[in-house]
Order: sequence, then structure tokens, then C-alpha cells
Amino acid sequence: MSTATQPSAPHVADSHDLIRVQGARVNNLKDVSVEIPKRRLTVFTGVSGSGKSSLVFGTIAAESQRMINETYSAFVQGFMPTLARPEVDLLDGLTTAIIVDQERMGANSRSTVGTATDANAMLRILFSRLGQPHIGSPNAYSFNVPSVKATGAITVDRGAGKTKTEKATFNRLGGMCPRCEGMGAVTDIDLSALYDDNLSLNEGAITIPGYSMEGWYGRIFRGCGYFDPDKPIAKFNKRELHDLLHREPTKIKIDGINLTYAGLIPSIQKSFLAKDIDALQPHIRAFVERAVTFTTCPECAGTRLSKEARSSKIKGKNIADACAMQISDLAAWVRGIEEPSVAPLLAGLQHLLDSFEEIGLGYLSLDRPSGTLSGGEAQRTKMIRHLGSSLTDVTYVFDEPTIGLHPHDIQRMNELLLQLRDKGNTVLVVEHKPEAIAIADHVVDLGPGAGTEGGAVCYEGTVEGLRASGTITGRHLDDRAALKETVRTPTGKLEIRGATANNLQDVNVDVPLGVLVVVTGVAGSGKSSLVHSSIPAGAGVVSIDQGAIRGSRRSNPATYTGLLDPIRKAFAKANGVKPALFSANSEGACPSCNGAGVIYTDLGMMAGVAAPCEDCEGKRFQASVLEYRFGGRDISEVLAMSVTEAEKFFGAGEARTPAAHAILDRLADVGLGYLSLGQPLTTLSGGERQRLKLATHMADKGGVYVLDEPTTGLHLADVEQLLGLLDRLVDAGKSVIVIEHHQAVMAHADWIIDIGPGAGHDGGRIVFEGTPAALVAARSTLTGEHLAAYVGR
Repeated sequence: MSTATQPSAPHVADSHDLIRVQGARVNNLKDVSVEIPKRRLTVFTGVSGSGKSSLVFGTIAAESQRMINETYSAFVQGFMPTLARPEVDLLDGLTTAIIVDQERMGANSRSTVGTATDANAMLRILFSRLGQPHIGSPNAYSFNVPSVKATGAITVDRGAGKTKTEKATFNRLGGMCPRCEGMGAVTDIDLSALYDDNLSLNEGAITIPGYSMEGWYGRIFRGCGYFDPDKPIAKFNKRELHDLLHREPTKIKIDGINLTYAGLIPSIQKSFLAKDIDALQPHIRAFVERAVTFTTCPECAGTRLSKEARSSKIKGKNIADACAMQISDLAAWVRGIEEPSVAPLLAGLQHLLDSFEEIGLGYLSLDRPSGTLSGGEAQRTKMIRHLGSSLTDVTYVFDEPTIGLHPHDIQRMNELLLQLRDKGNTVLVVEHKPEAIAIADHVVDLGPGAGTEGGAVCYEGTVEGLRASGTITGRHLDDRAALKETVRTPTGKLEIRGATANNLQDVNVDVPLGVLVVVTGVAGSGKSSLVHSSIPAGAGVVSIDQGAIRGSRRSNPATYTGLLDPIRKAFAKANGVKPALFSANSEGACPSCNGAGVIYTDLGMMAGVAAPCEDCEGKRFQASVLEYRFGGRDISEVLAMSVTEAEKFFGAGEARTPAAHAILDRLADVGLGYLSLGQPLTTLSGGERQRLKLATHMADKGGVYVLDEPTTGLHLADVEQLLGLLDRLVDAGKSVIVIEHHQAVMAHADWIIDIGPGAGHDGGRIVFEGTPAALVAARSTLTGEHLAAYVGR
């Protein structure tokens, strides 16, 4: 979409039409002052780490949310996280900020694409009105509402001012399957993983994480009176074993304190199994994977719904059938329902389902668990919530909304962003893609570099002005990678036969080895299904995705890559002390915060608070440890360095440490030079996580590297560096397979496998195999058309 089609931003009459930021110093921002026009679309550009997110999310959106939270009562605020005021002199003209980010959509296993939007609620109303046989209210079609039979009292008016109270039975029909309680799966728990029956409770028989006899659990088990805590569990009678394992939550009193006792299995189901397994802490996830087997519920066949809910149908389909349909097919089915009595409801549902298609998610189904969506899919699903919103004059904040989108889908995303703007909203977008930058009414370019070399505004104005500005973004805005004149010759092939995972339609394909292979296709076409299901990580295969890195909030790039080991040894050798002193997770830790750098205060039922440790001032180490120096720096100063700074520091002079320098070289190679060595891993984006994993695996002996959209989060100027890295991997004898939408990577490939032609059941087939030049010449697929336009053919 060209800028010519966009209305230019009108003359700003006064400060009421502006969001004004003065003196912002969040993270690496250097007294940044900007004026952002309201009710316009502003794109924030700059290299990774330049300060875009610090300005948009850490300053503007954060202060808006903090001020909104302060409007609630003190009681309600007690349940909210405590937000500190961003470090900024003045923020003026703020409106309510709605953040549409790439965070996964919660850890609740009861959440689906349908429940996360209004789609399920609207379908339930539709079935309650038109479903035959009629079974009740919308709740009768909800897998999150159980059926309840209760007895109560009603007051009957007998006339002449006389009333009578009578006993009555109430039936509330919910749609929850009674067998699996709306989960769609039943669990089989291995009791041997819960306890050692040769031991008594007091001897530590229970092996569930967190169940210690030292704390409240011990107090409850000893005081409940249901069993003898000194008797081995193997000698429990049936009643005692039932109480230990299955007793439902029961109020008990111990030493005058009211407590609740629950059996081990109900407790596990509530605390562990009601959550998405990937959201659990690593040691708990390992326990669940060891102790619990999940199988499809035999009563509801995985639909989560009761027999009654499944019996009620419209045009031969029940609500489970509707939710299992691909959304594009469901939209067509709803379009065929003609019933004047529910016309407004049908129109609203139709608009919602059409929005899924417009945004490139028509291949999903409403019963897809929301926790299984990728970051880009999650962001676009959240966007759908707001497209139909009646709110106006709010600020929508997007974090790279084009991630995971084929060039064909980016134009549709642009149109949706403009729709939000045209409803009278302010739209702020952090982006790298030229096609998304092109639609901006206003651009703010930050830089000039990353980390300490960034944090300044390099340009403000129109897209045309950016192009002529001479900034690093302006210079690279029209970059176009050329097609390779010659391609490498494969050294072998990886045969895939009869692939049917997800939407793949019995795919047969040979993946060349010893070259750079790029797998393309629209979102939902089957790229990931083909690569990840058919090329499993194993002997000789290194699969590197954007998934969360398993580790605690203490983990950082230095610990994850193994960089901290040579650093600790260097400090220890220089000072004649033990290496363990230079670990914040070991002997050198500040005793007040245990090396965390912050003090976490648990406020019971209220939100916990994290505050910098006053003793170590957030440095994480004991004061005595910080007296030891290496190359003139203490260990906390080294961990505060960026990768680029550390690369120079450990590369020459008295601090020269070859083992550390080799790891830092790899981190710089993958474009992470701006990251600080001690930055918590929990703060990294998906693209940063993938590049960190790639840097870690570059020293592996694996022969095949599989990457999933490695350009995510990369500035235009950094894409060329990534292509150089991929070339070096192939030239070193590796086979590199990349799932990618970026045309520069496609143009640079030796071989392209294009999957499509569409998404969902309209995809799953190989529509092209060959060189990029052949794909451009044929122009037989959507990818071919867009790549031809990109390279100017």
C-alpha cells in the first residue's frame, strides 16, 4: 500500500491534538522529547535496541496504564501490580492506552480462540435462540459452566397481602461435560510419582514439588486427623488412602486457625493441571510430564461439552461442530442462516468472523486453545477484539504487528491499522518492515545505534522525509536484495514422504542439503507443520525457534550461553580466589536479596511487589566481591556491559580472554550486540530469544540448522548481517532450512519450497520447488508475485 493513498496529517491546531513527551530517560533514552499527533498512525523505527519499546511501551503506555489504575479504589488497586512512574519530566495529552502485544494469551487451558474473542459468546446466544431441541439459556452451551441442581426457598404471593415460603428445586443447565469438567481431556495420575509408600508423611513420603512437611502442608497433614503421619502410606487403610488422595476441599481448624484440607489429586488439579503446561515453572512442568497422562475424554470426544449441548443443532450442526470448523468455513455457514428474529446477532457474528479472515487468521478454528497460538497469531487475535469495539479516542499500541505475515497479508494488516485510526483513535506502531512504515502519517526514528549508542530521536516527520533524512533507517528503507546469479549445488537430500501433520495433504518433497533452503507460504499454509513435524530435532538436527527459554528470572545471556564460566575463572585467577564468588547464584550473592538484585515482597492475596535491594543497590553481589577487579572492572560492571562493549573488553589488553571472546563474537554475529550480559531472559522478545539460541548452537556439531523467521525484530540494516551469517553457516558445511516471509531472505536462498496456495485446508500442498530466479520467472504463486515485485522484475 503506497503512502499516496493515505490522507496527510492535518495541521495541528493546539497542544490538545498532541501527546507530548519531555525528558524521557527510561532504559537507554537520553532526555527524549517528542510530540506525537493524536488520531493519526505513528510508526516508531530504529535498529533493535535503539529505544523504540522504551519510549512507546515503557514510557507512554506505562504511564497511561498507571494513571488509569490510580482511578480505582484503594481496595481494587491492592489486587493490581504496583506500577512506578516512568522516568520522564512531562507526559501530556495521554489517552487510555490499549496494548496489543505478542505475549501468549494466558496460561488458562480453558481459554480458546472463541472464548478469547466474542465469537463463542455470540454462538451460544445463537444456539439458545435457534438450536433444536431447545435446551436452555446460552450457559447451557458453555463448557465452562457446570450443571447445578440446588434446593432453596421461594416466596409465594397468596393475595390479600399474605405470602407463604415454599421449598423449591432449581436446575441450572450448563454445557460442561461432567466427565472431564470442560477440559476435553481426562487425566491419569501415576500415584508412584506423588509419594513413596514405604515412608510416612513425617519421613517425607510426598514427592510433589512444594509439598514440604516443614510449612503449612506439614501443619495441615499432622493436624487434620484423617491419618497417622507416622504410619507408612503402604499401611494406610482404604479410608485413610482416600482422604490422602481424593478428599474434596474441607474446612478444618488447627490450633484455633481455620484452614482447608484437600486431597493430593484435587490439589494437583487445581494448582497444576488447570494451567497451560508451558506456563509452569520448569521443575513443576517436569513433575507434571512425569506424573500425568492426558487422554481425550471418552464421553465428549474432546469437545468439552455435555450430551445435552451436543444434541441441540442448527442446520445439522451442534455448537461443537461449529467451533471445530475452519473459521472461513464457519463464516460461510453463518452466512447461510436466514432468521429475521436474530438478524442483528447474525450480522455481528458475521462481521467478527470476517475480521478473522481479513486479518489472515481464517485458517484457525474457534476451539483452538489460545495458548497454542504463536506470538503473531496472538497479537492479531487480540486485535480482532478491538476492531468491533465502540471505544474511540483511545491509543492503540502495537509491537511489530507484521510478524509472521506473508507479504500478501501485510497489506490487509495495514488496512486494519488504518481502520482503527479512522475511527478516531491514536495508533502507535513499533515496526521494521518498509511496507508497514509506508502507511504512517508520522514517523519517529530512534537511534542512531543500539543500547548506549541509541536512545535519541534521529528524525520526526513524514515517510518521504525519513527516506531523505540520511538516518540509518532512511538509508535502508528502499533496500532490495538482488537475486543470486549462481546458487550452490546440494550435497544430498532429506526425503519427506506422506507428511500429513495438521493441514498437510500427503506431502512428498525432497529438501536439498548443504545449501540455504527457504520455506515460504502465507500464514497458516503449513510451513511450520512441514518443517517441525517432518524434520524432528535429533541426531545432527538443531531446531531453533522463538519459544520461551526455560530458566528462572535469574537467567541472563551470560548464564544461558555459558559466557559466565570463563568470566568467573578469569576474575578468580586474577584475584587468587574461588570462581564461585563471582556468581550471583552462588557464594558471591548478596545475602539480603540472595543475588536477585531485587527484594520480592509477597502481599498475600494482593499483588506482590519487587523493589531494588537497598544493600547491593541491585548489583546482586556482596560488597566484598565487588572489591575484586579484572581489567579495571568489577563483576557487576562487566555484567552491565553490552555484548559489543564486552567483545572489545575481552578481546585485547590485560582483560583478553579468548574463551569469553569467542562466545561474544557469536552473539554479535547474530545481531545481539546491544544486549547487556546481565539482562534477564524474561525481558527478551521472540526474535531475540531465537538469535540467542542460534548463537549458543553455532558451536554445535549439528549438520542441519532449522530456523523459524530469524528476521523477526531485525532492522533493515541488520538483515544483511543475518544473510552473511547464514552464508557462513552453509559455507562451513551446514545445511540451513529457514521458515521465512522476508523477501530479502527468499532472494538470497539457493532453493525455495513454497507451500499453499492458501491457508488451513486451502493450503498444505507444495506449490513450487526451485531456485528464487525460477520462482520469479514463473510468478505462479502469491510468493512468486511478491518476490518479483520486490526485486523489480
